[in-house]
Amino acid sequence: MKIRAIAAVALLLTACGRLARLGDGGIDHPTGADDLVLRVDVGGGFIPVEYTLRNFPSFALYGDGRLVSQGPQIEIYPGPALPSLLVRTVSGDGIDTILEAAQDAGLLGPDRSYEFPCIADAGTTTFTLSADGAKHVVSAYALYEGATDCPGIDDDARAKLAEFQTKLGDLASWLPDGSLGEERPFVEDELRVFVRPYAASPEPDLQQPVVEWPLVTPLDTFGERYPGLEDTRCGAVSGADHDALRIAAQQTNELTPWTSAGTRYLLVFRPLLPEEHGC
Repeated sequence: MKIRAIAAVALLLTACGRLARLGDGGIDHPTGADDLVLRVDVGGGFIPVEYTLRNFPSFALYGDGRLVSQGPQIEIYPGPALPSLLVRTVSGDGIDTILEAAQDAGLLGPDRSYEFPCIADAGTTTFTLSADGAKHVVSAYALYEGATDCPGIDDDARAKLAEFQTKLGDLASWLPDGSLGEERPFVEDELRVFVRPYAASPEPDLQQPVVEWPLVTPLDTFGERYPGLEDTRCGAVSGADHDALRIAAQQTNELTPWTSAGTRYLLVFRPLLPEEHGC
C-alpha cells in the first residue's frame, strides 16, 4: 500500500509538470513547458518610454529546458521593430547546476530588495526563481553601477548577485558538457502591441516609408488604454493575426509609421514569453 501511494504521488507530480525532483537531493522546480524556473529582468532608470515598453528579460528558463535570451542586436538607428531573440535547450543536469548556483547567490529564501541610495536614475535587476515549491523574487538597484563606498548597503549580497548574472551570460563555460543545445531564433506565439501617436522625425534621413496596418480591427480601437500612459493603447495578437502582423513587422523598424483609417501611428512590439499573455 505504501509503495502504491508513493507511485501515485510521483505520477501526479509528473502529470501536473510541477516538480523535477522527488527525494534525490536536488532542488525541486517546475517542469511544465510554460512554467518559469528562472528569469532575470533589468528595467527602470532614465530611458525613453518606447524602450521601457519593449524591454525584454535577459534570461528566461522554463521547466521543459527551454532557455530564451536576447540575441545579437544590430547597432544601427533606427533598429528593427522586432528584437533578436534566441532559444536553446538546457538538459536536466544543466538546470540542476544553474539552480545550485542560484542558491549560492542567495536567490532562495524570502523576497528581498537591495537598494543603493548613492546613485540616481539607474536600472534595477530582478531575479525571479521558482524552486522548492515557492516563487522567490530578489532585486538589486544599480547592481553594476555603484561603487562599494555607499554606506548601508550589503556589498557581499550584491556581489554574489552580480557574479551570478555574469555567469548566466556564459553558461557554456561552467555547465556540464552536453548541457546546452544549439541556439535558434525564438518565435513567440503571442505578440504585444503598443499603439502610440506618430511624430515624424525632423531629420530627413530618418523619414521612413509608411506601412499599412494589416489587421481588420483599426488601430484607433485596437486594444485598451495602457495604465500610466494616456496616449498609449495596448493589445495582444495570436493565431492568424499574429502571423500576418509578424510578417509585416519584420520589414519595419522602430520609427516606421503605420497607417490605419488614414491616420499614422507608432507601434512598439513586445514578443511574449510562454507564461505571458495579453497586456
